[in-house]
Amino acid sequence: MQQIIFVALLVVAAVGAAPQQQTSNVDRNIDSIFNTNPSIFEQTAGQQQQQQQQQSQTPTRRPGFSEIVTPEPNVTPINFESISGKSATCNCVPYYMCDPSTNSITEDGTFDGFGAIDIRFGNDDPICPSSVDVCCAGNRTRAETLTPTAPVRPRGCGIRNVGGLDFTLVGANNNEAGFGEFPWTIAMMHASNFSYFCGGSLIHPQVVLTAVHCVNTQQPGSFLLRAGEWDSQTEKERLPYQERTAQRIITHPQFNPRNVANDYALVIVDQPYLLDDHINVVCLPAQGATATPRTTCYSTGWGKDVFGANGKYSVIMKRVPLPVVEFTSCQSQLRRTRLGPKFGLDRSFMCAGGEVGVDTCSGDGGAPLACPIGAAADNRYQQSGIVAWGIGCNDAVPAAYANVALARNWIDQQMLANGFAIDSYTA
Repeated sequence: MQQIIFVALLVVAAVGAAPQQQTSNVDRNIDSIFNTNPSIFEQTAGQQQQQQQQQSQTPTRRPGFSEIVTPEPNVTPINFESISGKSATCNCVPYYMCDPSTNSITEDGTFDGFGAIDIRFGNDDPICPSSVDVCCAGNRTRAETLTPTAPVRPRGCGIRNVGGLDFTLVGANNNEAGFGEFPWTIAMMHASNFSYFCGGSLIHPQVVLTAVHCVNTQQPGSFLLRAGEWDSQTEKERLPYQERTAQRIITHPQFNPRNVANDYALVIVDQPYLLDDHINVVCLPAQGATATPRTTCYSTGWGKDVFGANGKYSVIMKRVPLPVVEFTSCQSQLRRTRLGPKFGLDRSFMCAGGEVGVDTCSGDGGAPLACPIGAAADNRYQQSGIVAWGIGCNDAVPAAYANVALARNWIDQQMLANGFAIDSYTA
């Protein structure tokens, strides 16, 4: 199966075109490539119109990206023999309502996790329909939520929950992230229909860092920002997501729509998020810091697997491992593409990627590129880049990311001017 990945592509006008034509071409590229009005699934115009009509007639809350989900567990007994070969029955319930084993919970009620959950979809295996449901034997099914004992973790920004919280994944063959593994990742959705259009990162309980190209056509109040999301088609995770409304949008004054230079934006939400194991802020680099080439960083989000109409959006958050590429080397590689030998990469960008089949792609512009810092045992990350653009998806050419280290002073200034402390994202 092809690697599933995500976020944001080509945005350069043809070399030699007249200035007015360049602006027109790039605007058109931004509209089509950064794709700031997609549903989580690709739709035809007729399907979109039908969905809009249904939404206008049925104002039902749509918790998963434009898809109606059923939050109540399915407690219909299943023939356990068809699943495991054992002569018994089981119930499909959320994992946290199933004792991991009859001996797992000690007398004081503590235990360290729920084991493995198989997230395979569309296979012939008779598994429970929701990604967080398990087939639980009757004597292990519980009416109350079971909460595992949290391990001792470092405090502060940028703490990655390696492997995820609560459980480990089986069948994660497409770079699926663990539940709560990258707790700073934000999903941005249109308030009118809950359709996903971009990613972001939490840098303060009330401030999200994203890309200008994601928000320069949006108005405060027109979109929602969801923290703590994992599987966009269920609300059954033990720790719930939190949604906030955009209250104010701040864009970098030197943003250039022609080449997407200085693609930095801050979104202030209407009320702070409540930080938790699955919701936390990411660290930011110092002004002018340079990400070390070949360092493996991660971009996270719900974007497409391939470019264009055939691409499908992810249901479960993906984590794409991407090596940092030195600036001059990146520019040289981009010059060997259709951009041409005279292409100049703006200094506001950094680069990452370049491995065939492992890349960011359309639908997740604004998503973070986070790189490890400090002692390996701390699992601490800082955000070095913001997904901006690239030449297609999955090719052996690095993609361009807004270089966060070059905007740290501007971010600090905007935070202080709006009454927010800057220590939340300082490692």
